Amino acid sequence: MIREIHSSQSPFLSSAIIFLTTIHLLVSSTTSQQQPTFNTAGCQDNSNSTTPPAYTSNLAALLNTLPRKASTATFSNDSAADGGVFSLYLCRGDVSLTTCAACVTQAAQVVQRRCPAHRAAIVWYDQCMLRYSNVSFAGRAEVQYRLLMWNTQNNTSPGETDNGALSLIYGLIDYVPYTGLMYGTNESESRGQPRYAMAQCTRDLSSGACLSCLEELNDASDRCCRGRIGWRILTPSCSLRYEQSLFYEIPPPPPQSPPGGEDDGAGGGGGNNTGKIAGIVGAIVVVTVAVMGIWYCSCFRRKKGRSAGGETSQEILLPDYDGSNHNAAIGIEVPGHENDREVHCYSLATVLAATNNFSNGNKLGQGGFGPVYKGKLQDGQEIAVKRLSLTSKQGLEEFRNEVMVIVKLQHRNLVRLLGYCLERGEKLLVYEYLANTSLDAFLFDPKKSKELDWEKRANIVEGTARGLMYLHEDSRLKIIHRDMKASNVLLDDQMNPKISDFGTARIFGGNQIEANTERVVGTYGYMAPEYALEGVISTKSDVYSFGILMLEIISGKKNRGSFDPSQASSLLLQAWELWSEGRGEELIDSNIAKNCPARWIHIALLCTQDDPAERPTMSAVVRMLGSKSDDELPRQLKRPFTAGGFTHVSDLSSSTSGTGTGFLTSDQSTGTS
Repeated sequence: MIREIHSSQSPFLSSAIIFLTTIHLLVSSTTSQQQPTFNTAGCQDNSNSTTPPAYTSNLAALLNTLPRKASTATFSNDSAADGGVFSLYLCRGDVSLTTCAACVTQAAQVVQRRCPAHRAAIVWYDQCMLRYSNVSFAGRAEVQYRLLMWNTQNNTSPGETDNGALSLIYGLIDYVPYTGLMYGTNESESRGQPRYAMAQCTRDLSSGACLSCLEELNDASDRCCRGRIGWRILTPSCSLRYEQSLFYEIPPPPPQSPPGGEDDGAGGGGGNNTGKIAGIVGAIVVVTVAVMGIWYCSCFRRKKGRSAGGETSQEILLPDYDGSNHNAAIGIEVPGHENDREVHCYSLATVLAATNNFSNGNKLGQGGFGPVYKGKLQDGQEIAVKRLSLTSKQGLEEFRNEVMVIVKLQHRNLVRLLGYCLERGEKLLVYEYLANTSLDAFLFDPKKSKELDWEKRANIVEGTARGLMYLHEDSRLKIIHRDMKASNVLLDDQMNPKISDFGTARIFGGNQIEANTERVVGTYGYMAPEYALEGVISTKSDVYSFGILMLEIISGKKNRGSFDPSQASSLLLQAWELWSEGRGEELIDSNIAKNCPARWIHIALLCTQDDPAERPTMSAVVRMLGSKSDDELPRQLKRPFTAGGFTHVSDLSSSTSGTGTGFLTSDQSTGTS
């Protein structure tokens, strides 16, 4: 039954009306004046220039007026006089003015605190939404910034859930755009399972714009949410929500006139009046008990739902507010994964306590996507927390990608993701802590490199190769890492290697061999030529990067190249020239010169052939590394002509898209995002 909030005009006995209204207000004050539930806030910049002080002042003045307005109206679309600030707030159609004012008050405070120097921003609560901009948006349906949330409980029968959701949502889409409040709820029951839905538009929209907005969200829900037991999509102009538990306030039914009309006093005298009074009093008592019972059950149900999972929607999709080219929202889904390995959603308070509020003393390193901190949980477990930078344009995408990829994988040579945190605008990844930091911290340090004897280096090479082989061939997904380098190989207390940083990883289909991409990510000097120059990606791209890494481990030198042909050649070209002249031993680090076989240089050069078809697979590499025979190694290798053309003197990441580095490095050298 579709409901729209409206006022009653039906007459009733005045004493009963007053009493019941009082009871309803008492109940409403208890149930409706709940603490606003924060969802997310995003800062938007539509100008590269500094925000003028006058705009900031006008914005603060305007936002300070909104709570007072919200105490008398649940919607306002306004602009400051000559201030160039446009604002809008909208409270959910079922909340009281008191709740609306409280929500708008908090929203105005939060948006000023989180976005102090931004010309545009939006904040979503369960009970209200507030936004502002220096560009007028009145009457324009905007859906490019989205917040998607869905229930984290197990799904019920997808087909059954789809039918229930469709019938409710379609009814609301056809109805809500043509109502005064542009708000409506719908409910039904199937096989004893209640279903609830809500739709709402900002009231500055026309009916047609509201209809188009809701239809677009309905289409989006087809792609993300059908078959889930609860979900919502919020945009600046409209919203849809579907749950199997009640999440909105149900308005009381309008009072009805008693049958038979009013008594004129004739023929009954005082006896009839006494009976009517007794009847009225009895009715009031019955209704009062019923209302209080409903109130108690409602409160109990809400408390039980929140504690037992009845209201367990969790933010899984955040809009990219940092100005990237992505208009669509970016989803984070943590489905079932191998060996049912648990990935925990940590609270921000837990992470802050573990890292001493992200103190400098706990800082382990600085990557292209933000700093990494050491922490210790209450149970004594040590962790490493990657804090994605708010200024990183690819930070949210990396966060999504890393969670989605790594939770599906488990191998002794892959770093273990313990959990994540999405709260108060923070995007945090929590990993196992590895005491020996990253490979580059040892390999390129004159003193620490002496600790890497041949046995340790061979173990690192072979372990990294096995990790890549697992990604390419043995896991249930085919993963292309795309940024294999020394800083992304972490070392545990036994110096065993663990591949890290899956923020730029690419998932391939079962039979997929290669793909083309317009967005090249990775680190110059490690990129395969066909990927750096043409955007062609395959497992052989990682093989090339692994070959460069092998040369670095063998030589103890960083792969440095130059765009200037007059400068020194890259490590790859140096290795090829020495090997082709029979002087390969000159490349080997003096710390391991007595033990490192020259055939390993041959394997590394084979991995770095220009033609990907001439590079071995990682399983073949693992086999060659474990063998002492040279029979399977081709005698003739081609000179890597393209190697000097795209290596970079400072080992910076691609300027087209920065990447995250290994989070425990001494020399972070990725590009900006």
